[in-house]
Amino acid sequence: MAGVVGDTFPVPHKEHESKPDIIDDTEVDDNPIEEVRLTVPITDDPTQPALTFRTWVLGLASCVILAFVNEFFGYRENPLYVSSVSAQIVSLPLGKLMAATLPTKQFNVPFTKWSFTLNPGPFNLKEHALITIFASAGSSGVYAINIITIVKAFYHRSIHPLAAFLLAMSTQMLGYGWAGIFRKFLVDSPYMWWPANLVQVSLFRAFHEKEKRPKGGNTRLQFFLLVFVASFAYYIIPAYFFQAITAISFVCLIWKNSITAQQIGSGMRGLGIGSFGLDWNTVAGFLGSPLAVPGFAIINIMAGFVLFIYVLVPIAYWNNLYDAKKFPIISSKTFDSTGAKYNVSSVLNAETFDIDLDSYNNYSKLYLSITFAFDYGLSFATLTATISHVVLFHGKTILQMWKKTTAALKGQGGDVHTRIMKKNYEQVPEWWFVTILVIMVIMALISCEGFGKQLQLPWWGVLLSLAIALVFTLPIGVIQATTNMQAGLNVITELIIGYLYPGKPLANVAFKTYGYISMSQALGFLGDFKLGHYMKIPPKSMFIVQLVGTVVASSVYFATAWWLLTTIPHICDETLLPKGSPWTCPGDDVFYNASIIWGVVGPQRMFTKDGIYPGMNWFFLIGLLAPVPVWLCARKFPNQKWIELINMPIIIAGASGLPPARSVNYITWGIVGIFFNFFVYNKYKAWWARHTYILSAGLDAGVAFTGVLLYFTLQTFGVFGPQWWGLDADDHCYLASCPTAPGVIAAGCPVL
Repeated sequence: MAGVVGDTFPVPHKEHESKPDIIDDTEVDDNPIEEVRLTVPITDDPTQPALTFRTWVLGLASCVILAFVNEFFGYRENPLYVSSVSAQIVSLPLGKLMAATLPTKQFNVPFTKWSFTLNPGPFNLKEHALITIFASAGSSGVYAINIITIVKAFYHRSIHPLAAFLLAMSTQMLGYGWAGIFRKFLVDSPYMWWPANLVQVSLFRAFHEKEKRPKGGNTRLQFFLLVFVASFAYYIIPAYFFQAITAISFVCLIWKNSITAQQIGSGMRGLGIGSFGLDWNTVAGFLGSPLAVPGFAIINIMAGFVLFIYVLVPIAYWNNLYDAKKFPIISSKTFDSTGAKYNVSSVLNAETFDIDLDSYNNYSKLYLSITFAFDYGLSFATLTATISHVVLFHGKTILQMWKKTTAALKGQGGDVHTRIMKKNYEQVPEWWFVTILVIMVIMALISCEGFGKQLQLPWWGVLLSLAIALVFTLPIGVIQATTNMQAGLNVITELIIGYLYPGKPLANVAFKTYGYISMSQALGFLGDFKLGHYMKIPPKSMFIVQLVGTVVASSVYFATAWWLLTTIPHICDETLLPKGSPWTCPGDDVFYNASIIWGVVGPQRMFTKDGIYPGMNWFFLIGLLAPVPVWLCARKFPNQKWIELINMPIIIAGASGLPPARSVNYITWGIVGIFFNFFVYNKYKAWWARHTYILSAGLDAGVAFTGVLLYFTLQTFGVFGPQWWGLDADDHCYLASCPTAPGVIAAGCPVL
């Protein structure tokens, strides 16, 4: 589920940013980017089957399982994200098993010339890549589900299931239209090289090399199974018997009656000094597995976290900036001027579901915890820092790439990969993309204008959001295809609709989703097309897999969410859930409060002189200037290559997941990531190269399997664990969320 990162932050991709070495086209008959030449083979066997029975079975199974697991865990106290890498690893032995056991007999389809076989020969790399694309569709999430969740579980309003389904499907599928329009620029051009795909190409090639079991060791599959069994068995302890070990705070165990001590020591509600967890889900729950993140990115993220949570937040809080002491030091909730939780229903018109200005003016302006307030400031800074960083560090490269792209397109030229693809395979007709685009625009208009206009967004809002996505897809795509940096449109879209159509919470989130996610989906599709380009997968097969995968994944995400929202009593309501229940929806809580901030109250009454936080606008300027000193140092000391690894957008966005992520998540994530990607990487490089990604996938899979099993065998019947002190998945720092201003009343807190 989306947290603050997905909700407000344009997040840079964390792969290593390298400036490509470009050679003149006439030097060699190959790709002009050296990294591509070193990684991607220039051979192809067009007779290799790609869209086979094995591809459909393993691909659809991966898609459905990952979609279900990620949505199922998205509502829990510690969400779990299982990436497509898990399916990529598991599908290899399964594909080989099917190749070894299934019959090779040809089956004819009655009344047609078509025939197929369950086993067309050895399991090959193209099948494996398409299965991974299926899995990627299942693991990527459906952002619009957040809207459905806040309507049903937070605003407690009804939404027609068909309107909700059309919303989910159209937001995911609109990207095909933009992808079709821009694929000749962003896929066919050899200068749009999509660096992140080279990691995938390398991984596929490694998987399909002949592997012998090392003497005294295990094959990759055996190692995966060992880790999976160990993770499955261990997770029963933090998920059922002793949930308190998900976050442990020594400070709170010593100072049980001190608010300040617990604010400093709590890993769940405070700064987390001295806190840790003994649960893989604590490590990977909000931030993903640290094993798959490059070391330089981990250092940048942790530097941002340390500066934010141990410098900026304490200075602002204990100096009572923005009346910070009236509220918890870290919280994603919204508050009124007295320190009480903001009563949204008192300022919303019950019939029209928009803001009642008289009630708002008579009640209170909207206040945030100091951490949440600065999170929005950092979101502004991240947006401008990303633009500034890309222009300074990659501007010349991008301009050079774009000039070569347009020149190559005019001459209908291309590298060896483009020529192979055009020679060996039929291209996807333009009308396939246009047809999907037209159908999805109609579907979007029906979901917003039909069903009693439950989503509040008028037709012009839908079209404006799509126009924004259309305008930004190409420039942001060029940046991502050359630098691995993607600037999100979330902040821009929230600001635009917040000013144009204030007071409408669902209109705001729907506009943001159509504008931001359709562009993000388009770039995801284009990146997959480029991966298929490198792997020499027939374009029509790639298109079909992406299309079917997106439809199936969207349907499973929607069905899982609707099932949980309609069957779990009091889901997302911590005050009414039974003790030990994991269904607290931390990501959706952030999304809900964002809908209040940007939709109900609006940026005009939040971030101008009419609100409390006009000072946050300075972060736009801070972000714009932040990369400049790093860039100047990199130019002055060109031999000091480590300077270029200082990435200000990643540093600024470092703590962007906080909340809903907690300090303990960052601390454990950073410790594990630094241990594996520095100590193990440098001391045991061969082991790291062979086992790290498989270790990550095995740990994720074990946790996921145990969590689902516990739900269906015990939690469905209201059994969450033995009743004792260690049942709470909490660090027992109950005073950490208390206000420290005199006279403020909060439940469970002493009045100072």
